[in-house]
Amino acid sequence: MQLHVINTGFFKLDGGAMFGVVPKTIWSKFNPPDEKNLCTWAMRCLLIEDGKDLILIDNGIGNKQDAKFFGHYDLHGEDSLDKSLKTKGFGYDQITDMFLTHLHFDHCGGGVLKDGDKFSLAFPNATYWSNASHWQWATQPNAREKASFLKENILPMQESGHLQYVDFNGSFKNNNVSVLFMDGHTEKQMLPKINYKGHTIVFCADLLPSVGHIPLAYVMAYDTRPLQTLVEKEAFLQQAVAENWVLFFEHDPINECCTLQQTDKGIRVKETFRLADLG
Repeated sequence: MQLHVINTGFFKLDGGAMFGVVPKTIWSKFNPPDEKNLCTWAMRCLLIEDGKDLILIDNGIGNKQDAKFFGHYDLHGEDSLDKSLKTKGFGYDQITDMFLTHLHFDHCGGGVLKDGDKFSLAFPNATYWSNASHWQWATQPNAREKASFLKENILPMQESGHLQYVDFNGSFKNNNVSVLFMDGHTEKQMLPKINYKGHTIVFCADLLPSVGHIPLAYVMAYDTRPLQTLVEKEAFLQQAVAENWVLFFEHDPINECCTLQQTDKGIRVKETFRLADLG
C-alpha cells in the first residue's frame, strides 16, 4: 500500500466561524487572520493505492461555481486536484473509488464536472461512496447547512448510477480501511481509518480541521451539533492517545499529520510531520 497526499489548493474562511466561542486573541495565534478576519485553510485530500484499489478521499472545491461564489473564499495557491493527481502519476479515469467524508462543497466539489448545462463525473470509472443517512441529510438540507450542500455537486453521483452507501458497521470494501461515523459537524460524517506501515492513520476531515482544533472547546461554529462534537472529540482524542493514532489533517494550512500526548492541560500535540516522513 502507498498513500499519496493530494493538495487541491487553499481557501479562506472567517476565523471566528472556524473557532466558534474561542476568542480571537487566542485562536489568532494558531492561524493569523487577514484584514477581513479571514484565515487560510488547506483542502488536502488523500489517495490510497492498494493493489487494484485507487481510493481518493475527498476532492476539494472544484471549479463549477461562478466568480461571485468563489469570491467569498479567495481561492489561492498553485495546487489543484488535476495538477496534484498528474504529479503523482495518476489520471482521473484510474480512480476506482471516490470516498466522500461528507458532502459540503469544499469536500466534494471536484468530483463533478460542468460543461455548459451538463454535468458529468470527474472520475468516470469510480464508485462514489457516501452513506444513506448523510445522503438524505444533504439532499433534503436544513436551513443552516443549505448553502454548503450544492445540488450540482451531489445529484450527478446518483443520476450516473455510480453512488453507493457505506454500511454503518464501520467496514469498507478495502480491508485496510474502516470508517468512523461522527454526527456533530453534520449527520454521519465519515472518517476513514487506515492501516498503513504498522500505523493507524485517521483522516480527520471536519471533526478536527487542524492542529489548532485539538483542544476540546475549539469547535467550529459551522457544526450543527456542537455539544455532540465535544463528546465525539473527547472519545476520539482519548482513543488516539491510547492507540497512538496518526492524525491526517484536511484543512491545516501547514501541518499534514500529528501524534498526540496527554498533558496537564489535556490532550495536545506530541509531534507534527509530513505523511511522507512517517517511518
